[in-house]
Amino acid sequence: MPTAVDGAPSAPPRVASGGARERILDAAYELFLHRGIRDVGINELISRAAVAKATFYAHFTSKDELVLAYLERCHQDLTVEAIIADTGRRTENPAGRIMAIFDVLDGWFRQDDFQACAFVSTMLEMGPAHLLGIASIEYLAQVRVFMRALAVEAGLEQPDIFARSCHILTKGSIIAAVEGDRESAVFAKRMAASLIRDHGGEVPMAP
Repeated sequence: MPTAVDGAPSAPPRVASGGARERILDAAYELFLHRGIRDVGINELISRAAVAKATFYAHFTSKDELVLAYLERCHQDLTVEAIIADTGRRTENPAGRIMAIFDVLDGWFRQDDFQACAFVSTMLEMGPAHLLGIASIEYLAQVRVFMRALAVEAGLEQPDIFARSCHILTKGSIIAAVEGDRESAVFAKRMAASLIRDHGGEVPMAP
């Protein structure tokens, strides 16, 4: 996955595809990411993708099915694996890698074209009980699983509680960044350092 100059993962540029399914996904990616799910209707998607209505339904039986495909594309563009790789390039220390997650977020938040996390946005818009909200929560949970694995490797006490707490910091910093606080990851990182100490760990010195 492409990476910004400062090391923050960034979505690759979208190139128009000749396939109808890809054109529909390209249109959905652009519209959903900027305006949310409910504000975008199927007729607008069909018009933007330049396909017939029958062609649209041949590829996606419903709008929800299209949104699930959109979320999967977002997952491919900014995956947990990419974050794992990025933190691993910065340090091999497990506690240091936890801290590095917030450095990755900080680089993302400071990008000129920063957009809210599609999973957080979709979950908040559709609700946690909706099919699309559930899918978003499952994608977000992968970050918590990664944090727990690092906590275990770092020998932190109560790794489940630590991962839940640290996950709250990541999601909270994303919402704060959407509000306009582009330094939210910096403050969240300081709180993460306190969490590491509270769970019996040591915060490594910054390189």
